[in-house]
Amino acid sequence: MGAALAIKIYSCTKNFINRPKNLQYRMARMHSRKKGKAGSKKPLNNIKPSWIRYKDREIELLIVKLAKDGKTPSAIGMHLRDTYGIPSVKVISEKSITGIMKEKKLLSAIPEDLMSIIKRNIIVKKHLEANHKDMTAKRGMQLADSKIRRLVKYYKRTGKLAKNWEYDPEKIRMLIE
Repeated sequence: MGAALAIKIYSCTKNFINRPKNLQYRMARMHSRKKGKAGSKKPLNNIKPSWIRYKDREIELLIVKLAKDGKTPSAIGMHLRDTYGIPSVKVISEKSITGIMKEKKLLSAIPEDLMSIIKRNIIVKKHLEANHKDMTAKRGMQLADSKIRRLVKYYKRTGKLAKNWEYDPEKIRMLIE
C-alpha cells in the first residue's frame, strides 16, 4: 500500500515538472484564494533606454529632493516615470530607490508596505467606531491585522525592524497623525 502511494506521488510531481509553464499550478492569493496572473510586467531586457537624457547622479538628486518633500519610494518611482519619463531607476543607476534613500539616510524606520497597511487599518478602525455593525469592515480589519503581524515577524527576522519593536495601534496612531 505504501509503495503504491509513493509511486503515485512521484508520478504526480514528475508530471508537474514536465508541464509547460502556462499549465503549472499557480499559488493562491493570501486571503482571497484566487489564482489570477494579472499584473504589470517588467520589460525582459534590462538595457538603458535611449530616450533618457538624465545621468544617474541627476536621478539620485531627484530622488533625494522628492524624498525630502515627504514622498514614499513607490510614489517617487511613479513620479519619475510619469513626469521625467524614467521607466526604471535600477536599470539606469544600478541601485534601487530604497537603496539610494538608505545611503542618504532618508528611509523611514518603518518599511513602506507595513506603514500603508497600518494606515489603512487605522482608517478602518475609525470607520468601525462610527459604524459598529459593519461586519465587512470588521473582517477587513482582521485581515489587515494578520498581514501586519506577518510583516512585523518577517521584518524582525530580516533585521529591518528592531527585535523589541511591537505593533501598538494607539502609539502608531499618534505617530501617524
